[in-house]
Amino acid sequence: MNTEQLISELSFKAIRSSGPGGQHVNKTASKVEVSFNLETSEALSETEKERIHNKLSTKISSEGIITLQCGKTRSQYRNKAIVIERLVELLQKNLKVAKPRKKTKPSKGAIERRLKSKKENALKKSNRKPPKIE
Repeated sequence: MNTEQLISELSFKAIRSSGPGGQHVNKTASKVEVSFNLETSEALSETEKERIHNKLSTKISSEGIITLQCGKTRSQYRNKAIVIERLVELLQKNLKVAKPRKKTKPSKGAIERRLKSKKENALKKSNRKPPKIE
């Protein structure tokens, strides 16, 4: 994944935010919406596009566009930086291939210790009962 090229392919839109700022919010467009077209991107290889499409299928629109928004701060510049960072993190996280889990067995000593403690607990509990009178 080529991050610089990816950032150059992003399209931004500033919209009115509902976050902090009081009356200032009603006058300025500080919320930033970023759109990334996965289909036409040259920053990702075909295998990377396929992997992202499979993992993020719920976040991708029918046109193949990933959209994220940020209105955390009053500054449009800071919101833009935050949303770029979040998009790059999201893509990097979903490009990683998970290692297959290796099955393991408990050691013989661990099995013996477990059985020994179970027998001790059983003895403890059986000693609490009153003796049977026949």
